Amino acid sequence: MSTLDVTISEAVKAGKLLPTGAENIALYLNEAEDWERASVGELVAAGEWTELNDRFYQTLRFGTGGLRGRTIGRVVTASEWGANTARAGAPEHPAVGTNAMNFFNVGRASQGLLAYVRATFPDEQTSIVISHDTRYFSRQFAELIARTASELGVDAYLFPDDRSTPELSFAVRYLNAHAGVMVTASHNPPHDNGYKVYFRDGGQVVEPHATNIIQRVLAVRSGKVAQPAAQRGNVTVVYERLDKAYLDAVSALVLNPRVINEQKSRLKIVFTPIHGTGIRITPGLLNKFGFNFSIVPEQAKGNGGFPTVQSPNPENAGALTLGIAQARREHADLVLATDPDADRMGAVIRDRAGDYQVITGNMIGSLLAAHRLELFFAQGILTAANARHAVLIKTFVTTDLQKAIAESYGVRCVDTLTGFKYICEKMKIYEEQAGGRGSLSATEWRERLLAKSSFYVFGGEESYGYSGGDYVRDKDANAAVLMFAEMAAHAAGKGLNVLEYLDQLYVKHGFYAEQLGTLTFEGAEGAAKIKRLLDSYQSDAPAAWGGRQVERVQNFAKEDIHDADGKLLPKELMLLFHLEGGYRVAVRGSGTEPKIKYYFFGKSAVGDAAALPAVKDRVRRELEHLWAETQRDAAARAA
Repeated sequence: MSTLDVTISEAVKAGKLLPTGAENIALYLNEAEDWERASVGELVAAGEWTELNDRFYQTLRFGTGGLRGRTIGRVVTASEWGANTARAGAPEHPAVGTNAMNFFNVGRASQGLLAYVRATFPDEQTSIVISHDTRYFSRQFAELIARTASELGVDAYLFPDDRSTPELSFAVRYLNAHAGVMVTASHNPPHDNGYKVYFRDGGQVVEPHATNIIQRVLAVRSGKVAQPAAQRGNVTVVYERLDKAYLDAVSALVLNPRVINEQKSRLKIVFTPIHGTGIRITPGLLNKFGFNFSIVPEQAKGNGGFPTVQSPNPENAGALTLGIAQARREHADLVLATDPDADRMGAVIRDRAGDYQVITGNMIGSLLAAHRLELFFAQGILTAANARHAVLIKTFVTTDLQKAIAESYGVRCVDTLTGFKYICEKMKIYEEQAGGRGSLSATEWRERLLAKSSFYVFGGEESYGYSGGDYVRDKDANAAVLMFAEMAAHAAGKGLNVLEYLDQLYVKHGFYAEQLGTLTFEGAEGAAKIKRLLDSYQSDAPAAWGGRQVERVQNFAKEDIHDADGKLLPKELMLLFHLEGGYRVAVRGSGTEPKIKYYFFGKSAVGDAAALPAVKDRVRRELEHLWAETQRDAAARAA
């Protein structure tokens, strides 16, 4: 037994290292490179037991969407820094550990995924599309996936450099591939990376594929292919033709080019990709329609460290600071921002006083839904006769203002579980009900859906994800920028800014407000705390929440709940508390971050425009009170 083994064994006996941590260290070191062995040795010698537990207490879980975790540890060893002796920016190597996003886990995930793909399509030469964002190690991980595919006899299509998540989804369908992988951690901090899996329909995997893939991945114990296929797969780099096809598909979302031409000179936009993939497509879209825009130069270049922001998340006002400053200098009307993999978009609007207001994902989605429905009906594409065959899709934790807007037109609104994959699963169902698109044009396809199935008008989730068409099977921030710019031009044609257009919706449909609260608990201890909290809400549900009586509790993990189409929803742990007065609280664990999330919903009728400011203030203060009471109660429950 080596000195390292003895020290690890003693640490387990002393309660410093979890037994599973010791087991996983042994598993990991079976095929480790010299630098990896040295890195583990450094952490052991330094007594970094918390770090070792966090890195090895489990094997990074391959969930229903793939992998996500730290690729840079909280403690970075000298062996991981490697040739980066200045220790600035990224280490030379990703973090060692069975619970880290590294070559070991990317290799395991790829072998499991590809084994399932080959088994599912045994009589076909299978293929996979691979893309990645601008994060640390993203390119290396993407190239590893392509090599693994080739070794297993699967053809791989690899983008030449970073591309967005929605373009990856589009590419799977465009290239008639069997699966896709996007290397990204979306809007997470710079130390994270991830592995998102897509299936043949271009959507993220759902059941039964998700569980079957997870089982295949769990059976893989090595990051390296043990038995390469006799015939290797081809690796093909895809170039401009795919970019052009995707740009054309997004461009087709524009409903009224005339109003853009009339208002584009009056509307000034500042765009920022926040060091991410949005720079690849979004400027071309805005240029194509002649919008007057500028790009934040400090954030135009891809950089996995996201050096100008604390977090590359357009949900956070801090990520928009440079964009707002530029907008002030240029007297711009809008600031639009996309996250690193360009599937989420945030927006800032200049009001009549010249101040800039950050608006929420719920507001953005409601504005886009209202605008698109308004134009579809104005153009006679949707009518009272066919409205029941049109559908707007959102998640249960997204504002019900969108439901009120849809229902005012006689259009169906379908709620799904959290995650855009469930919205896109509905698109697949509607496509199959209509008999498949085949070679139909966009107009012909819309007519067939309205006649035989359901025409998808718009989909959105509160976490800044939106979709305006079924050409792509994920949320699309490139498209969201274009749709939002068109909506702003439409409002300007009415003499309104975007905030005034939103206020008109509130006066018509009622004021809806939402607030998101999150509690973060990292590492092995944090995971246990999140579980205790979620368990407590099930076993000891509160009778009142923030002074409001709980009238009903929905447990999505235990109850049979059907959507508006009559489809039985998958079981998933989310609790929805219905409070008196129409208020609601939803509680769920994050699927991608070490967080428990609380969603607060309030609403009120609005008599007229003059009453709206007081209504807004009252409802928002009530939501803040609910969040404050929740934090106090959660601290006691988690203790």
